[in-house]
Parts: sequence; C-alpha cells; structure tokens
Amino acid sequence: MSIQRVKAHLKQFGAEGRVQETTESSATVELAAAALHTEPARIAKTLSFKIGDPAEGGRVLLVVCAGDGRVDNKRFKQQFGAKPRMLSHEEVGPLIGHDVGGVCPFGVNPGVEVYLEEGLRRFETVWPAAGSSNSMIELTIPELERFSGSLGWVSVCREIG
Repeated sequence: MSIQRVKAHLKQFGAEGRVQETTESSATVELAAAALHTEPARIAKTLSFKIGDPAEGGRVLLVVCAGDGRVDNKRFKQQFGAKPRMLSHEEVGPLIGHDVGGVCPFGVNPGVEVYLEEGLRRFETVWPAAGSSNSMIELTIPELERFSGSLGWVSVCREIG
C-alpha cells in the first residue's frame, strides 16, 4: 500500500508519525482543504508529467505546487524544454509508485524527478498528500524540500485568484 511506502520514506526523517488520515477523501485540492479546514492554496498538489516516452528513456517528473497554481505551458516548456504532458490515469501508479489521489513526492519510484514550484514559498506550512486518497502531512517549506529530495525550485505555474 502506498501510504506504507510513504511512512517508510518519512521514517528516515522521524516524521512517519505525522501522517494524518481522514475518514473523508482528500483526493482533490477542494476535498483536502475541506477535510483540513484550510484554504485550498495551502494544499500542496503533486502533478505528474512525462517528457518523451518513459519506456524509451523519457523523463518522469513531479511538480509540487500550491493548490491555486495552474501550469503555464510556456513557462513549463522554458523550464523543461518540452510541452507539459500529464501522465494518464493508467500511467500514474506504475510510473510514480502512487495512485491518483495519493500522488506525493515521498517514496516515489527510482528515477522520478521531483521539483517544487515557487508559489509554495508564500506559506509557512503546506499539506501534501501522503500516498492515499485520504492521507496528508503538514510540512514546513524546509521540511518539504528535504523530505521530497527535490531537485530544485521551478516557476512553471500561475496563480488563479
């Protein structure tokens, strides 16, 4: 189960006990915000993309962004050198290691590149998923950087008001 994989990953930081599970779904930004009684922008959604064909050496990457962020195609292409192509529902689990609704940057498959989007920096803490459609963890921005193994910060989103 993906949540167990996340907890195993977070154990190296002593944070596995901070994962919270709710009885209601937190699979979307709106559902997670309602379950946590917080603003949607503080939900750190993890978007999954591919550049080229992963079966033929293409890249698989995750961009963790604020709940109110929307990928800007031009910015993405400038950053990564290709048009953003989101993984299909069927590709997410096998390529990332987590299913849709629980995708997060923790305990992902080897070779998956993780990036953090600049829009997250405006918050002291954010809430990424933790491997299932009803789990999450509150992290400071420095913790998110460290725990995710991020390759760096990118500016590929625009905020929707």
